[in-house]
Amino acid sequence: MKIRIKDNSIRFRLTQSEVAELGENGIVSSFTQFVERPFIYVIERTDDEVLSAEFIENRMVMKMPKRMVDEFVSTDRVGFDGQTGEVKLLVEKDFVCIDNTLEDQSDNYPNPSLKC
Repeated sequence: MKIRIKDNSIRFRLTQSEVAELGENGIVSSFTQFVERPFIYVIERTDDEVLSAEFIENRMVMKMPKRMVDEFVSTDRVGFDGQTGEVKLLVEKDFVCIDNTLEDQSDNYPNPSLKC
């Protein structure tokens, strides 16, 4: 799972296996290990009605309603957006990059712009 943060905007991008894990287990997480403690980022299925997020201690949790998770897993829908306070939220499927990259993209979704 990747995150991109810019000012008051947070975007989570999930590979195919991460989307499947979210659908199966209701949670997917990753972390970056800093010297003192890890920075943990999570997407968690909830019974809430809207996409929201919270940050407590060293853990950022995107709360994704069950109906969104179900649609995310079972359709071609690319993503969902929401807002918590002034922070804009986006969760989306991670597509193969069009340009060259050294990053392993074997689990990314096929890019619809690349008609092979």
